[in-house]
Amino acid sequence: MKHLQISPAWFFTDGQGEQLDPRLFALLRAIHKQNKLTQAAEACGFSYRHAWNMLQHWEEFFGTPLIEKQRGRGSRLSPLGEKLLWAEQRVAARLEPQLESLSSEINLEIAHLLEGNKPVLRLHASHGYAVALLPKYIGELPLDLQYCSPADALSALARNACDIAGFHLPIGTAPALYRDYRKRLKPRSHRIIQFITRRQGLMLQAGNPLGVTGLADLADIDLRFINRQATSGTRSLLDALLKEQAIPSANIKGFEQEEFTHSAVAAYIAANMADAGFGVEAAARQFGLDFIPLAQERYVMACHKQALNDPKFQEFLNIIRGEEFHAAVAQLPGYSSDDCGLVASVEDIFNKA
Repeated sequence: MKHLQISPAWFFTDGQGEQLDPRLFALLRAIHKQNKLTQAAEACGFSYRHAWNMLQHWEEFFGTPLIEKQRGRGSRLSPLGEKLLWAEQRVAARLEPQLESLSSEINLEIAHLLEGNKPVLRLHASHGYAVALLPKYIGELPLDLQYCSPADALSALARNACDIAGFHLPIGTAPALYRDYRKRLKPRSHRIIQFITRRQGLMLQAGNPLGVTGLADLADIDLRFINRQATSGTRSLLDALLKEQAIPSANIKGFEQEEFTHSAVAAYIAANMADAGFGVEAAARQFGLDFIPLAQERYVMACHKQALNDPKFQEFLNIIRGEEFHAAVAQLPGYSSDDCGLVASVEDIFNKA
């Protein structure tokens, strides 16, 4: 199957509206990682001359260097090079859920036009690294993946606007979250598909320069915090943890500043716009940040009991139970696919609180 992917493009207004070559961002990322232009060019599949010419072109455009030569230590990004790199990372991280949801809609419309109507599996879910893997491994199964808050996903399931609702439940903490989600489900008519478990915690600048050791330091140390949006399950978990430790959020500088994905929070910190945030370990590792684990949670999916007999559900379960998908999840730091695809009752899941 051919799939449309949507990504943002950068245009600079210079009288000609020149478009920034997206391969420049790949080169900047490689220079940041390798600290040598020769190795960075090789990692990107460029010749050294092509990489050098690309850098020169955009340095002439901006009128300032993108890299700085270090005698005996290779090259590093200039302040502008770093700013461009982290801006691109933040844009991609912030827009990722909306663009993926939109591409899912458009791909289904194109498939219907070319192949006719086929049974579609509608998944409304809280955004996460493992969920984002599904379109790659779903094969020929038409999947309508829409990202939304856990509460909105469960509401969609209740009014039959989706087939599966994805949300996450903290293990051993935040009982108020369990009560809220539990009242939205009916033990007789709903079933829970276990998906993955993941670690959440504090994401900190590389090397943890402020010496943060736990949640209390967010209020006690003069640091800059970046938060998740109030409707997210991750924000609800953080609020619950702060309440359990009697830490007033009003004492946390930047608590009102919000981003909309784990990776957006991590990119914000990596760009030195904040010192700390809260999210999954995979996001911290992706951006080279330090991480302090504070909670573990189950990511689960609710569905109607009778829907489990539908062939598209059986196909979905076979995919997430398969070795290929499990191997992909294993590559995500802090994630585990144990019991992935296991179907349980509402009571079995919520009694584990």
